[in-house]
Amino acid sequence: MPSSKIVLIDRHPGRSSQTIGMARVLGTDPDLIHEPSVGVVGTKGDSQCYLGVMAKVDAIHEVLRARIGMGEGQLRLRLVQPEYTIATSDGIRNGTREMRYSLIGREVTHDALCEHLEATGLAGTIAVVACDKPPVGTLAALLEHNQPAIIMSDGPIHPGHDPVTGDALDIVSAYQVAGHTDAEFRNRIACHACPGIGSCGGMFTYNTMQTFIGVVGMQPLHMVAPPSDDPRRLEQFPAELVGHLSRMIEKGLKPRDIVVRDSLRNAIIVAMAIGGSTNVTLHAPEIARAAGYADFWKEVMTPEEFNHLSQRVVPVLTDARPYGKYSMVDIDAAGGVQVIVRELLDAGLLNGDVLTCTGETLAQQVERLGTAAVDGKVIYPVAQPYKPTGGLRVLGGNLSPDFSAILKLAGVEGGLEDNVFRGRARVFEGEQALLKMLDETPERFENHDMIIVRYEGPSGAPGMPEMLDPTSRITTLCRERGIVVALMTDARFSGGSVGLVIGHVGPEAALGGPIAFIEDGDEIVVDLNTSELNCTALADPATLAARKAAWDKAVAANGGIHPNCGIADTRLLHRARHTAVPATRGGGLHPNREVWVREPRAAERSGFVPHNRHRPDTKKAF
Repeated sequence: MPSSKIVLIDRHPGRSSQTIGMARVLGTDPDLIHEPSVGVVGTKGDSQCYLGVMAKVDAIHEVLRARIGMGEGQLRLRLVQPEYTIATSDGIRNGTREMRYSLIGREVTHDALCEHLEATGLAGTIAVVACDKPPVGTLAALLEHNQPAIIMSDGPIHPGHDPVTGDALDIVSAYQVAGHTDAEFRNRIACHACPGIGSCGGMFTYNTMQTFIGVVGMQPLHMVAPPSDDPRRLEQFPAELVGHLSRMIEKGLKPRDIVVRDSLRNAIIVAMAIGGSTNVTLHAPEIARAAGYADFWKEVMTPEEFNHLSQRVVPVLTDARPYGKYSMVDIDAAGGVQVIVRELLDAGLLNGDVLTCTGETLAQQVERLGTAAVDGKVIYPVAQPYKPTGGLRVLGGNLSPDFSAILKLAGVEGGLEDNVFRGRARVFEGEQALLKMLDETPERFENHDMIIVRYEGPSGAPGMPEMLDPTSRITTLCRERGIVVALMTDARFSGGSVGLVIGHVGPEAALGGPIAFIEDGDEIVVDLNTSELNCTALADPATLAARKAAWDKAVAANGGIHPNCGIADTRLLHRARHTAVPATRGGGLHPNREVWVREPRAAERSGFVPHNRHRPDTKKAF
């Protein structure tokens, strides 16, 4: 029964009735219903990436419930029931039109969690995340809410193994055999590539972003790499997370105290050092925006500095899939993400003084964990790295005036002579046209073709799908025939894509970016010496003007939308068509898109950036 204390102090019995009832159901003291609330959130989806999340949420919830109460040493808080957001499986949807919902899923997660955090008024949150888009949406929502919070990724899947050869497999292995002529072989690889539970196991986007979230300070470093079925995730980590959250609440440590300019820089540098996914340049601006930085590429790290670090300062330290041999499970066995962080700290490449969710600085956390030295097999030393330069490069040039184009240099397998590629344009108006040719007539591709896939950007697709299916087929085709076929697109790639593939080319075709004006046979030049992506024909002003005029005419005749754009026939796709911001701003869905497209700095005045911070530059430690 509710205590007399509540009956006496409560003047809103209607509002209190359900909280009293919920306290009884959850087994907590009804006297706490007017205290600040605390709870656990998780992500759900339709693949095995998410199957382990609920058990971790339940375990953390039980630890929280046991800690809440009126007694000495207990947390005087109101416990709320766990809440879940939903997401789409990238692995199942790659190569389909449903893949347009993948990046939109980041926004749906953000919206749903924002509603829960703000409406419930959570004063403390522990989030369990899986796959790669929901964690970013979760972190963005936690940053906007800016109350004590901590994240734990659910963990990666174990590698599969080919029962015939014994070779290690993952989901990229299955995509790469799509063009194999033996149907039985294709089926065998598909059946054994993804055993058990957990998110993608290679250094794809999931593990890139979980590492990012750990290094940026919002997840304990030792919780990043263990597999989903590691017993610590149910038996040890829940109590640690509750302890950290309790201290954050006590000290008033909030996400925006942690995610600051130098911690974001740390996370980008580590993403380079692990040969991480190109998607990090799409997610980092959105995370920075939620943390209060209006323009990642001006306030956190310029494109020129990004390239300088990747080209001359930060090497690749991990021999990891898709460009190498090992999985995240192997990185965990070699000591975990903290080993990579320690190596970079010792080399003076990171700022160890930034705060983390444990209440320690990054350097203090690494020291407390008793972090091992690199093994030289899975994780390499800076002095003798796996690859001499960082894994990512952003490109400008006349095809990328936004300086948005991104190349995963760690995954390039050939085609760069003196750091330059020259190819002939093969234009495809959307991914499906390319997949049709790869399915039916792959022999038509020739050495030094530069495939152009356009009208697949944030607005054009809409939704900016990733293209693991075609890039995997092209990779296999190139390996089998000993040729180089490159690809560039205004869409994006999976972290599992390898080869000379360039994404995020902007402005996108749907908005009249130069990629829309390329024609079959045009010479395309990728020059890593100057970090430029150019179409030779478009260097001629007369040619550019004529092609643009033809494009403008097609748009005008089609009611303001180019006819090659995808159909936006659902509420979410329509929202993406009309509110998606450019890739340099994160590709998210925001109502002030036109402000960003036409006058980026005005977005700060528009209210697009919450609680914008105008902090002075902190001292660089790298």
